[in-house]
Amino acid sequence: MAGIFKAYDIRGIYGQTLTDDIAYRIGKAIAAFLAPRRIVVGQDMRPHSEPLFRALARGLVEQGVEVVRLGLCSTPMSYFANRLLKADGSVMITASHNPGEWNGFKICRADAVPVSGATGIAEIEHLVEERIFPPRAVLPGRITDYDVKPEYVARFRPYADIRRPLRVLVDFANAMGIYEADVFRGLFEIDPLFDTLDGTFPNHEANPLKHQTLEAARAKVKAGKYDFAACFDGDADRVGFLDEKGDVIPMDMITALIAKTLLEKEPGAEIFYDLRSSWAVKEVIEEAGGHAHQSRVGHAFIKKQMREIGALFAGELSGHYYFKENAYAESSALAVLLIANLVSRSEKPLSELIKPIHRYFESGEINSEVSDPPAALARLKAAYPDGKAMELDGLSIEYPTWWFNVRCSNTEPLVRLNLEAKTRKEMEQRRDEVLALIRQG
Repeated sequence: MAGIFKAYDIRGIYGQTLTDDIAYRIGKAIAAFLAPRRIVVGQDMRPHSEPLFRALARGLVEQGVEVVRLGLCSTPMSYFANRLLKADGSVMITASHNPGEWNGFKICRADAVPVSGATGIAEIEHLVEERIFPPRAVLPGRITDYDVKPEYVARFRPYADIRRPLRVLVDFANAMGIYEADVFRGLFEIDPLFDTLDGTFPNHEANPLKHQTLEAARAKVKAGKYDFAACFDGDADRVGFLDEKGDVIPMDMITALIAKTLLEKEPGAEIFYDLRSSWAVKEVIEEAGGHAHQSRVGHAFIKKQMREIGALFAGELSGHYYFKENAYAESSALAVLLIANLVSRSEKPLSELIKPIHRYFESGEINSEVSDPPAALARLKAAYPDGKAMELDGLSIEYPTWWFNVRCSNTEPLVRLNLEAKTRKEMEQRRDEVLALIRQG
């Protein structure tokens, strides 16, 4: 199957590595693996999402599964529908931020629990490749339609607490953020950018993690008077932010702000933050009366950790923001709304609200291609024996004035470094020192 079965989802190039026939077999395999009575299926705006839906649904229906068709929706809406309708699982047809020729499937069990490589995708791959399917059901399933957007909006719109007029630029990237934004549409002035659905992504890649995709939004913010900008990815399960000057706000800083806001109403709540995040995130959570916990990288791991202790919220450095209120899954619209609430009740602009959290100096994520990634991690562990070591996800080593985390890529011979220090000078010195050790092999 040319590697379309990934660590967190199924993803390939439509018509090449991902075909309608493969989608049909994936539908049958999901039915065999989950043994569901009812599955909800949503889709993004890519031109091939519709034929993929038809093929996937045919495979599910043949196995006796009722398919609840959500039609066009954001990925957070598909998670919401999974829980709302008490379905036995859900599938979102999307390739997220990938270019327009890509498509795929995000699969969940009941209550929006993700199916990852370690918890089912490998089994589904085996069923698809070996064509191991039960006989067709005597009574086939059926396809019904359900519009989940009104209930999604009704659930999260009450979080609004807008105290003064705001003007916000929203870059929809021609993608599903257009639907997600109905949660806050009309609550403040929205100046839309690229707000026509177009799965070929004619203006830029829908990936706010890449700063070059934010250039149009940055230019517009700098030229006009905005309180901030929100920039969605392709399936709207991620969102990036710019301040009123057009500067990119690191996503861990947004985690800290959202946590602080939520803790005002729920003091003592459990909050997770991605282990690549700044020291400042933990500090802000604890200063606001919350209990801070580090999480592994990756939505399946974070959601599992959240469920285990009933955490209220989690933020990931890639721009995923997870809420207990949405089955421990993402709601980008709620993240935007909470930032809008915060800005509207402050006399300070967003850049000033962020400034007290910018306490340290970070390297950003730096990738190094190495022939033997595990050997690189072993070298680092040996080189820093007196640091506080943790292996929750890759290797983290902490000292009183600096720390770093290194992780191996799941799919490429890459080692990813994130490093932070109390001074810029030490950050640059330690960054170069650690990179030299990583690249030694």
